[in-house]
Amino acid sequence: MKIASFNVNSINARLPRILDWFDRAKPDVCVLQEIKCVDEKFPYAEFEDRSYNIHVHGQKTYNGVALLSKHPLDELRRGLPGDPSDDQSRYVEAVVTPKDERPVRVAGVYAPNGNPAPGPKFDYKLDWLKRLKTHAEELLSYEEALVIAGDYNIIPQAADVHDPKAWAADALFLPESRAAYREILNLGFTDAIRQVNPEKTLYTFWDYQACAWEKDHGIRIDHFLLSPQAADRLKDVGVDRSERGKEKPSDHVPVWVDLK
Repeated sequence: MKIASFNVNSINARLPRILDWFDRAKPDVCVLQEIKCVDEKFPYAEFEDRSYNIHVHGQKTYNGVALLSKHPLDELRRGLPGDPSDDQSRYVEAVVTPKDERPVRVAGVYAPNGNPAPGPKFDYKLDWLKRLKTHAEELLSYEEALVIAGDYNIIPQAADVHDPKAWAADALFLPESRAAYREILNLGFTDAIRQVNPEKTLYTFWDYQACAWEKDHGIRIDHFLLSPQAADRLKDVGVDRSERGKEKPSDHVPVWVDLK
């Protein structure tokens, strides 16, 4: 089962580019971030034509996430539990139930950026990550194949950024953010990209500014965290880096895992 994650940076603004990738990559499941549209404006028809079941948690102009699957979806969830007042659309979850394969619970995350830090946006980021940890801990107790994928807006290690000093004061690389990521990872998850590529330089985001793509000034902030039951099924991972060099790209590239 090929499960992908793609921060599309506005699904309707980049729809032809996104559909082109879907037609070539053919993911069985894909979580999308920053769709930047309300549910009613999501391009359902184009994905239904490609045999996807669609679970959307949209928001006007900002944020927004979706989960697409060629297999049936059960136990749908919209929004991260723990704060009823949080109206930002950053979390979606479902159990993917193939006819002839074992089910997988898939969650799509779009964690807050947190800049400028310190400040209320950084406080919200850390609080959101605490809620994610709490929910992830509950999901792990089910002892099932679980994949929590998406844009975490966290650079886990110095090896995941082209210039650690340049990012030292950024919310994505501050010690508090990295510690929050490690706390989730240490619940028993496997960072799939690093599991397969422990030493390789792999970036998933290049800013539109300062010729970041041309200079390869990237960072790795899109992650796949796998429960032990999912990690046991891990066959391969990939970062579709070439998508960043195409016309009207997102500033992120698709990332994927293949489970047996």
